[in-house]
Amino acid sequence: MGKANPTYAAGLPFPVVAALADCNEWENTELKHKNGQKQKKGEKGQSHLRWVIRIFLLSVSLSAVLSLCSGAALNGAGFVTATLILVFFVLLGIVFDVIGVAVTAADAKPFHSMASHRAKGAGQAITLIKNAEKVASFCNDVVGDICGIVSGSTAAVIVTQLQDSFGLRSIIVSTAVTALISGLTIGGKAIGKKIAMKQSKKVVYFVAKMMAALHIG
Repeated sequence: MGKANPTYAAGLPFPVVAALADCNEWENTELKHKNGQKQKKGEKGQSHLRWVIRIFLLSVSLSAVLSLCSGAALNGAGFVTATLILVFFVLLGIVFDVIGVAVTAADAKPFHSMASHRAKGAGQAITLIKNAEKVASFCNDVVGDICGIVSGSTAAVIVTQLQDSFGLRSIIVSTAVTALISGLTIGGKAIGKKIAMKQSKKVVYFVAKMMAALHIG
């Protein structure tokens, strides 16, 4: 008997049909992949928008609270009280700047090992590092900017008190105070960044343990 003819479908040899089927399957897979990517991008976009709205509302609320507190403290305050308030907000801005830098520089691997041994604060540390971008935005941008604004208003009170005390009405006083505050803030943040980069694990773990103690995260 002669050799059997190859199978035909729609007038095409079987190998061709199989090749077309593979092509169709590949196209369907690519289409599903592209649709999946579009869906993920859409979800990321919505998540980012929610974060922007949340951080806006948080910034407004926090700024209002800190401004009211500083305003109440500065109302009728003397030179020493105003200076202490100024130092507090300068240090607060530096501390949060250190936290923001440390979170972006830290590695999560040691904390995963600590979490497996149920170390206190390890879970919070992993959460901080996983959300490093948002944490840094809150610490460096929100708290840092608010502290800068409050420091500026406090500096204005100090300048007024100095001018009244010494009978000076010169721009030199306001310039000197502003320059001193700027130098302390910038210099403090520069030192803080260096510490945050070198001791990122310790900084993150310290913050994480505080969060664990306060049952945050």
